[in-house]
Amino acid sequence: MRIRVVLDVLAAVVLAFGAGGNLAAGAWALPPWLPGWLGWTILLVSVVPIVLRRWWPLGSYVLSLVLAAAAVPIGGPVFGVAVVGAGCALYVVVIRLDSRIVRLGFVAGLVELGVLAFSVPNPNASTTVNFSASALIVGYALGLTVRARREHAASERESHAQQAVSAERLRIAREMHDIVAHSMSLIAVKAAVGNHVALEQPGEAREALRVIEETSRETLAELRRMLGVLRDGTGVPALAPAPTLDDLRALAERAQQAGPAVDLVVEGLDELPSGVGQSVYRIVQEALTNVVKHAGAATCRIRVAGEEGEVRIEVLDDGRGGEAVPGHGLIGMRERVAVYGGEFSAGPGEHGFRVFARLPYETAVA
Repeated sequence: MRIRVVLDVLAAVVLAFGAGGNLAAGAWALPPWLPGWLGWTILLVSVVPIVLRRWWPLGSYVLSLVLAAAAVPIGGPVFGVAVVGAGCALYVVVIRLDSRIVRLGFVAGLVELGVLAFSVPNPNASTTVNFSASALIVGYALGLTVRARREHAASERESHAQQAVSAERLRIAREMHDIVAHSMSLIAVKAAVGNHVALEQPGEAREALRVIEETSRETLAELRRMLGVLRDGTGVPALAPAPTLDDLRALAERAQQAGPAVDLVVEGLDELPSGVGQSVYRIVQEALTNVVKHAGAATCRIRVAGEEGEVRIEVLDDGRGGEAVPGHGLIGMRERVAVYGGEFSAGPGEHGFRVFARLPYETAVA
């Protein structure tokens, strides 16, 4: 804003000195009937709207039209400076004010100067009309162009903001589903086991309650961290490290407590980028959740293998198999894979159900 004001002042000074220099040098003379002081006053005041237009757009434009009307019978550089000031003021009016006011102001300026050019004696009526119309049309057109560009930029920013919000909501929904669905599946299975053996095998019932207690505490901690992120907008201090490959072993052990024997094999991987590692963890977590909830499997084999620039995940069980029923879990896994442009499939395997995912990623450059 300060730079624009400085440029406006410089433009006003250049116009005043240019027109005043021509007048002082005798390149052009004021009409004999006009007092010299009045002509110089109109000339110098005509640049004021250029300086004031950013603080007082509509008032500056009205003032410029009044000065242009007073300069019509004078003509020459006095009229030229006044009309240029009107065009500059109209430019800011078009950018900042309501479209209806802008149109009315533009038409009023054209009509006023056109009528005065043919009704008031002046050096050259056609020159007056052409010059005044050109100045106002240029100011109006430039203002419309800048206004359209700013509105388009604002629309783009709003669209990007909405897309970012939608993407974040989808990410949070995936995380909440993965956390809650996995944990509640384990709790439901162990609660059923505990309820079934409570009288005959109290030791087994206590073990089921212990698993339920541990899983509930972990789930509550995860949910508190997630809610902390949502409340403060950033949540950086409350955010725990994202799950990675190192957490897969604990995940497999928790799933095994709910029934199926889980065999986890990790090959060719030391570490992964944090986003890829978290996606691998969540995909395995959701696949295990489906095994516990739906498969009725006795065993489950998980293989996570890495090559240069990609990681492959395969989860096989010996359960009932059957076609996959689309749900939030499968959608979430497919979306996580799609982020990296990978491959995903879920369906009946040779002896049960098979989930496969391939996530390519760019390796870090030292």
